[in-house]
Amino acid sequence: MRLQQRDLPVGPGSWRARHGLLAFPLGLIVAVTVVDILAPPEVHLGPLLIAAPALTAAIGGSRLVAFVGVVAVAAQLVIGTVRRGWLSLNHEVQVISLTLVTGVIVGFCYLRERHQRQLTQLRSVSEAAQRVVLRPLPRRIGPLEVASVYLSAEAEAQIGGDLYAAARTGRATRLIIGDVRGKGLSAISDASLLLGAFREGAHQHADLSGLARGLEASVSRGLAEFTETEDAAEEDFITAAVLEIPDDEPVIHMINCGHPPPLRVHEQQVTPLHTRHPETPLGLGEFAATSYAADTFPLEVGDFLLLYTDGVIEARNETGVFYPLDDRITSWTVEDPETLVHRLRDDLLAHTGGSLGDDAAVIALKRPPALEHAPTGT
Repeated sequence: MRLQQRDLPVGPGSWRARHGLLAFPLGLIVAVTVVDILAPPEVHLGPLLIAAPALTAAIGGSRLVAFVGVVAVAAQLVIGTVRRGWLSLNHEVQVISLTLVTGVIVGFCYLRERHQRQLTQLRSVSEAAQRVVLRPLPRRIGPLEVASVYLSAEAEAQIGGDLYAAARTGRATRLIIGDVRGKGLSAISDASLLLGAFREGAHQHADLSGLARGLEASVSRGLAEFTETEDAAEEDFITAAVLEIPDDEPVIHMINCGHPPPLRVHEQQVTPLHTRHPETPLGLGEFAATSYAADTFPLEVGDFLLLYTDGVIEARNETGVFYPLDDRITSWTVEDPETLVHRLRDDLLAHTGGSLGDDAAVIALKRPPALEHAPTGT
């Protein structure tokens, strides 16, 4: 949850926090006023009063800065009146200068607040788009325990070109994870295109091959509508892995369309699931022969399956070293998917110094011991 910055903290303890924040600039005004009044005639400390509204700008908003600025101007008037009985030309210039500089600081604070409000609105729209396009996965889908995390490379975005979704189909769970070529709004549009096709097609096709063909047709058709030239069409594609996990069989059926291979974790041993029939990315079917034959892999009780996008394995640290996903997973002992994705997220951000060069999405799932379940999903 993101909090909007205000002039002063709100909620429990805000009264004490308000006085704590104001103590330093107001104390500075009092100290400068008293010392200037008691100082010799040739000493003038009044110009130091500008520090009070300047310091307030670091801890509050425009109205708080204006309030402190008014107090500082009043203090300058008091200094001039007490020391000479009237305002000299020097004090008049100091008052005018203090007023003008305070006005400039207030103006900058107002612009900062307006920018923060715009960022807050942008985050709200982005979060709403994420909930609509990239729906959160439930913690349990059929018999599977599931967790997911999405990290956007854009500083103010919550969603980009990476995608994932799941659907319940009878006695099986179907999943997709993908990565759109490119970034920005066009990538979000393409991701939405594929997610919509998957959510509809997962319930229409009896087998995984038919689903993959349907996704290829939908993506190719959708991308062609926004492509001006044939050369550009060859540059637009989406890598994706489409999986089906039966409830009653300890296996995974998968078709991989140019996506990084998922990882199976069995008794702390990590195995990449490389398909014997790798397919071209979605959107390029007309340029290469495709069979969309599914490969089958084991997924026993207690096994983890980790799906991810290339933003994870291509993340670099400051020395250019790629993130060692296999080694990290092997060294961790985790009991549930949620713990796994949280640890992976924190470790990935620590590896990259807190920022990613590309979007990253991760799904972790586990086949627990048999138990009663309801057919849930998205």
